[in-house]
Amino acid sequence: MARFDKLTENLARGIARGTSRRSLLAWLGAGMTGAASIPLLPVARAATPPAPEAPHGPHATGAARPAIVSGLEQDPGDRASCDYWRYCAIDGFLCSCCGGSVNTCPPGTEMSPITWIGTCTNPADGRAYVISYNDCCGVSSCGQCLCNRNEGDRPQVRPQSNNDYNWCLGSESSVYNCSVAAVIGVALAEPK
Repeated sequence: MARFDKLTENLARGIARGTSRRSLLAWLGAGMTGAASIPLLPVARAATPPAPEAPHGPHATGAARPAIVSGLEQDPGDRASCDYWRYCAIDGFLCSCCGGSVNTCPPGTEMSPITWIGTCTNPADGRAYVISYNDCCGVSSCGQCLCNRNEGDRPQVRPQSNNDYNWCLGSESSVYNCSVAAVIGVALAEPK
């Protein structure tokens, strides 16, 4: 009977140790930390089914499309082509093929206030520029000029440098339409 009493006493003391005020605070702290990590979880573009990937962004019908060039010597390239220098870290449909431009969303859509960034080299001057990629939201996918380039893409635990999120979650509608690539500045050289 003494063994049973000792076992019961140890069990009761263990429960008392695990249910103190400090223990309760520890559980609350762990719960708050877990809740704060929820935004780090990956988000899929659930609103849009994946489109068949076409080589370097022509229309889905395969019809020839006119080149959209800036005409500026310091900004060379076809803005409707996946090979355009600003699109080095883009993932999505190009707004320049969907009624918008490389910097602006098509009419009827809104630009998401949250963004991912990339660093692309301009072939005209050989300098690296910081590019802000914003999703345009509110209208279903335009389905033209799909471009998926992942140069410098980081894992999803670094969301500011990852292009696989649905960035429309920061706007009124989470429906994705297309993506823009705006130059926000010259990249600083890395220290050697």
